[in-house]
Amino acid sequence: MSSGIQPGGLHQLPHPATSPPKQKAESSPSGPSFQELLNGQLEKTAELKVSRHAQKRLHDRDVIVTEEQWQKISDKLEEARTKGVKDAVVFTHESALVVSAKNHTVITAMQRDEAADHIFTNIDGTINVRD
Repeated sequence: MSSGIQPGGLHQLPHPATSPPKQKAESSPSGPSFQELLNGQLEKTAELKVSRHAQKRLHDRDVIVTEEQWQKISDKLEEARTKGVKDAVVFTHESALVVSAKNHTVITAMQRDEAADHIFTNIDGTINVRD
């Protein structure tokens, strides 16, 4: 019975070519620091966007959201996002907004009384904003 091993059949493998260790890139003193870049990205993320569809709905349905309400909605939406919410309905005293927490974008808008007879689907969070 043969073991399948033949004399002289083993060969030493060549050593793989190694590249010299990479040096850490030094940041240029004239460019922004990592922390500044990170803060800038976080500010962009926190900014609430309104889709074209939502802009049209806000206009057509005479939905008025004050600057203070927008700020509260943005803050609460960020809080909801950190808790795993992807899509939410935001209720204010006079309006209801469907918002993507993932994209920080208002998807659609309606008057609060119009929302009373509406069925919301694919929503995993609700946010109530006091005026």
